[in-house]
Amino acid sequence: MTRPNTEQEALHQQEWQELRQWLLLSFISGLGAVRYRALLKEFGHPESILNATYDQLRAGLPDKLARCIAGKPETSDISERIEHTRNWLESSEAHHIIPLSSPAYPVRLKEISDAPPLIYVIGNPKLLSEPQLAIVGSRRPTPQGRRLAHDLALELGKSGLVITSGLALGIDAAAHQGVLSSYGSTVAVLGTGVDQIYPRNHQSLYSLIAQQGAIVSEFPLGTSASPGHFPRRNRIISGLSLGVLVVEAEQKSGSLISARLAAEQGRDVFAVPGSVLNPLSKGCHQLLREGAVLVESHEDVLLELQPQLEPMLDETDPEPEIVSDAINSQHLHVLDCMGFDVASMDLLSQVSGLPCAELSVVLTELEMEGLVQSVPGGFVRVR
Repeated sequence: MTRPNTEQEALHQQEWQELRQWLLLSFISGLGAVRYRALLKEFGHPESILNATYDQLRAGLPDKLARCIAGKPETSDISERIEHTRNWLESSEAHHIIPLSSPAYPVRLKEISDAPPLIYVIGNPKLLSEPQLAIVGSRRPTPQGRRLAHDLALELGKSGLVITSGLALGIDAAAHQGVLSSYGSTVAVLGTGVDQIYPRNHQSLYSLIAQQGAIVSEFPLGTSASPGHFPRRNRIISGLSLGVLVVEAEQKSGSLISARLAAEQGRDVFAVPGSVLNPLSKGCHQLLREGAVLVESHEDVLLELQPQLEPMLDETDPEPEIVSDAINSQHLHVLDCMGFDVASMDLLSQVSGLPCAELSVVLTELEMEGLVQSVPGGFVRVR
């Protein structure tokens, strides 16, 4: 019988107790990211904040909030939420909660003035510290705009950039899908809790990103979508990234908010020009007039980011490229044609241009390689 490692258990318990204090403060109503960070600057650590007196807290907080923290802020409701969060955290190795004090907290995000005290992550948290480019735009793009976002993300992903977006309909989804089709990495920042899929019809895409990238949110588990959450989400998208690329946006849109946040945070802003007759080009043209970098191809982005990318890439040794003979050009073509929803044999044959008999062989090979799965109604990509 193996004896339990009591030293490891003690360390685990100590880490949880520290994280518990971070969570407790985050669940107090009225204590947003800016006030939370101001308290951390003043007191240094959540434990010191929770042990502070009313008089110490009153100098920087509203009276009601100071009394709440100085009293006993842990209500039965907060205790239940903390326990639920712990169960979620321990239910999977892919679940993470990263406080500002953690070495795993992304450095670029920490630089912004209203960085979230905690972030919840499903997937690979290391991606959050890698060079990223945000791609955002209209939820109702033109077919050309959708394809452009897809192709730009694909090429930029091949170049080693992590593509970050918000899992929204339209340009966001196309960007995530594009980089996934090149077997690159992508980060989706949500305006809900990480355990909530929004919009619901992005369930397959959400699952793929959780497997091959990272799902991120500052909102506690169970938080549903709300209009006020998305501007807050946008500052994280830009905060994680070296720059923000806008592909099709109206003059009054959330994408322009992301671009302006990026500029305020010292990030690069990129925009794709379009027809003067297209209302979705007006937002991009406005950004270009304000000094955004004009983008016609992925090389425009890489050229602008090169001074920032070189020192970041020099910090780590490049990973060897994995080349598989099984993933030939025909396989990649079929995978790209599949998209990320269930696709029937007839539809795939029509889109790919392959006869059903030849396509059936390719799909069988892809299924044996673990890249697609046969489901009711056709086939679906699994990675």
